[in-house]
Amino acid sequence: MKHVDEYRDGELARAIAQRIGEEARSDRRYRLMEFCGGHTHAISRYGIEDLLPQNIRLIHGPGCPVCVLPMGRIDDAIRLAARKEVTLCTYADLMRVPASGGSSLMKAKADGADIRMVYSTLDAIAIAEKEKDRQVVFFAIGFETTTPPTALAIRLAQKKRLANFSVFCNHVLTPAAMQAILDTKDGVEIEGFIGPAHVSTVIGSAPYRRFATDYHKPVVIAGFEPLDVLQAILMLVRQIDEGRCEIENQYRRAVTETGNAKAIDEMAEIFELRESFEWRGLGEIPKSALKLREAYAQFDAEKRFSMVTQPARDNPACECGAILRGQKRPQDCKLFGGACTPETPMGSCMVSSEGSCAAYWAYGRFRQYAPRQNATRKAS
Repeated sequence: MKHVDEYRDGELARAIAQRIGEEARSDRRYRLMEFCGGHTHAISRYGIEDLLPQNIRLIHGPGCPVCVLPMGRIDDAIRLAARKEVTLCTYADLMRVPASGGSSLMKAKADGADIRMVYSTLDAIAIAEKEKDRQVVFFAIGFETTTPPTALAIRLAQKKRLANFSVFCNHVLTPAAMQAILDTKDGVEIEGFIGPAHVSTVIGSAPYRRFATDYHKPVVIAGFEPLDVLQAILMLVRQIDEGRCEIENQYRRAVTETGNAKAIDEMAEIFELRESFEWRGLGEIPKSALKLREAYAQFDAEKRFSMVTQPARDNPACECGAILRGQKRPQDCKLFGGACTPETPMGSCMVSSEGSCAAYWAYGRFRQYAPRQNATRKAS
């Protein structure tokens, strides 16, 4: 297949779904976690769950980089932006994530902080070049997919000798979070993973081997289109029924075993592992995030501004943490569709387009219960 439309063919999708229904054993349950916000988005958009037999459950994992960033790091960015000499550059998704005390980067900007939305790391570099009297800080977040562009920006800043540019680094690692999910004693039961797409184009399929060998969980790396996801589900069903635990690559048109060697080398040159890092919903995970190496310490905003993260507690009524762990779905949160909507988000899962709550809302997965909640609110 050469064109996107071919990956969205309804007849082919129904045919694959029928094959899944025929091959899945009726006497067992299949609990499969997709570990990518793009997959969650596709599953909701194309109604993939509606095509599957009831004994196959898709569990939404912590695959949204905005969602897993803890509130304390958002608070850090707001305090940083409040400094008179600082211009904070950030992606748009982060602007509306709730912070402590009902604050957010958007509200901080309205209060006068110099916060600018950018489309790439190079936009932040351009601002630093143009405004030499400002301390320009790039708020870097994301999995392995967005880490190479941050490394490139640091390399470019060094080449251009930009003394007014630094990075507030919050890059996190996918395999570490997958392991944390499996190591959680009271966690959700999972028979297999739909492996992430964009992340795997960078790191390849090899880093997932330990989930097959040590945890006996099959992983099928899948693309983002509905036929990709359905084919990955069929591949997982076959592995589970045959008692196999292997790493399979459905997304062969973009993912290799070794990944992007140049990007991996660049990340290794600029970054090193943190001993530990807090994830929203997952808590502290050892060796799950990156920081700048000492050789690039002059571009480390945490060191430049002596930043110390203060623990912050999420809204206790928001179930974002449990949703990111796969223990609950958006409709299990009493705020969803009522107090919490894209216009009035109570948690990060409703803010980012890759969040489970945002995906459910965007594609009508809330309609079966939102009217009841709205009626309850009117009655009160």
